[in-house]
Amino acid sequence: MGDKQDMTNYRNNYIEALRRELVQTVEQKLTPTALKYGYSSSPLEDKIKWRPIVLILGNYSSGKSTLINELLGCDVQKTGQAPTDDSFTVITYRETDGPVEDRDGMVLLNDPQFPFQRLKQQGQRFAAHFRLKEVHSPLLENLAIIDTPGMLDSVSERDRGYDYQEVVSELASTADLILLLFDPHKAGTIRETYESLRKTLPRSTSEDRLRFVLNRIDECENLNDLLRVYGTLCWNLSQMTGRKDIPHIYMTYSDELRRSQQQPFMDLLQNQRQDIADAIRRAPKHRLDNLASYIEMHGERLDHFLEALVSYGRSRRLFSFKMLLSGLVLSMLVGGFSFWALLASGTISDASPEFVPVIGGLAALATGFLWFSFLQGLVMKRFHMSRLQLADELTRLDSKGRLESWEAVKQGVLEYLKERSGNFSLATVIRDRRQLESAYKRASKEAREALGEWVRLNQ
Repeated sequence: MGDKQDMTNYRNNYIEALRRELVQTVEQKLTPTALKYGYSSSPLEDKIKWRPIVLILGNYSSGKSTLINELLGCDVQKTGQAPTDDSFTVITYRETDGPVEDRDGMVLLNDPQFPFQRLKQQGQRFAAHFRLKEVHSPLLENLAIIDTPGMLDSVSERDRGYDYQEVVSELASTADLILLLFDPHKAGTIRETYESLRKTLPRSTSEDRLRFVLNRIDECENLNDLLRVYGTLCWNLSQMTGRKDIPHIYMTYSDELRRSQQQPFMDLLQNQRQDIADAIRRAPKHRLDNLASYIEMHGERLDHFLEALVSYGRSRRLFSFKMLLSGLVLSMLVGGFSFWALLASGTISDASPEFVPVIGGLAALATGFLWFSFLQGLVMKRFHMSRLQLADELTRLDSKGRLESWEAVKQGVLEYLKERSGNFSLATVIRDRRQLESAYKRASKEAREALGEWVRLNQ
C-alpha cells in the first residue's frame, strides 16, 4: 500500500514539475515576443499558469449540479428541475475540512493567480454572477471545476447583463476538459447550445477536449423512448457541429435518484458516470498534453506572424532600393536634359560656359530633393497600402494548417504594420524569429519526450 502511494505521489510531483517547466517556457520564450509585436495583449502564460480546469456546460435541468455534488461527495451546488443557479461557479480545493466556503467573483477577477482577469471587461453584472467555492474534496486536489448557468432558448445578452457566449469562450480557452450535458427532455434544441457548439467552442478549444453526455437517462419511460432521444441528440449534434460522424455520447444517470425509479430496461445499460469521473481525474494529464499543444500552436503562430513581417520588410526594402535608384536616375536625367536644353537653346551663349554644368547640377539636385523629400513618400505610402490590401501574399498558404494559422494572426500583422506605417527593423525581426523558432521547437520536443516518460510511468 505504501509503495502504491509513493508511486502516486511521484507521478503527481512529476506532473507538477513538468507543468511548471512548460509554463516557465511560455513565460520566458514566447510571451516577450508576443507582447513586443502585439500578437497578444496579455502574457500568454496567464491562461495556463493555474491548475487544470474542467468546464461543465449544459441545458438548464440537465443535471450538472447533481453530477458535481456526486463527484465531490457533498452538496456544493443547488439542484432542482427549474433553473436554480445563474452563476458561473469556480469550485476549487480547500485543505481543511468543513462547510463549503463561498466567495464573490471579485476575488477571481482581481487576483493574478487566477486566469480570469480578461473577464473583468464583462462588467459588474457579470461579476455579481461569478462565484468561488472552496471545498474539501479529494477530487479537487489537482484540478478545479467550473459550473455554468444552464443554457436557455429565449434569452439575450440584455437579459443576462453580459455576453454569455464570450464568457463561455474565455473559460473554454482555459479548460482542459469540457463536459456538455443534455437531458432527455431537451436533447440539443436550445438556442444557446446551438450557438455554443456551432461558433463559440470551435474558436476557443479543440474537439478532443469536448465530451458529450446524455444525462438523466433513467427518466426515459422505456428503451424505445431512450433510443428515440439518443437518435434525436445524434441528429442535432451532427447539425450543430457540422460533423458527418457521430461523436461518442456518454449515457449517465444518478444512482441515488434512480433508486425511486426502477425501470426494467435500465438493467440493460451501464451507467457511464464512472467513465466521466475517470475522465475528470485525468485532467492533470490533459493539462500536460494541452500545454505541449499550447506551446506548439502559439510557437507556430508567432513564427507565422514574424514570417509575414519579414516578407513585408524584405519587399519594402527591395522597393525602397528601387525607388532610390529611380530617384538617382531621374535626377541625372533631369540634370542632363537641363544641360542639353541650355546648350541647344543658346539662351546663355553670352554667359561663361562653366555656368552650364552648374545649372544642370542644380536642376539634378532640385529634382532629387523633390523626389526624396516628397514624391518617394507618396510612392512608399501607396506601396504600403497595396501590400496591406494583398496581405495574403505575404506568406505561403499551401495547406489547411497554414490557412488556419494565418487566419489567427493576420489581423495582428495588419495592425502592427498599420501602427508603424510599415517602418520597423527587419534585422531585429529576423533575429527574433530565429530565436523564437529555436526555443519553441526545442521546448515542444522536450515536452513530448517528458509526456512519453509520464505514460511509461503509468503502464
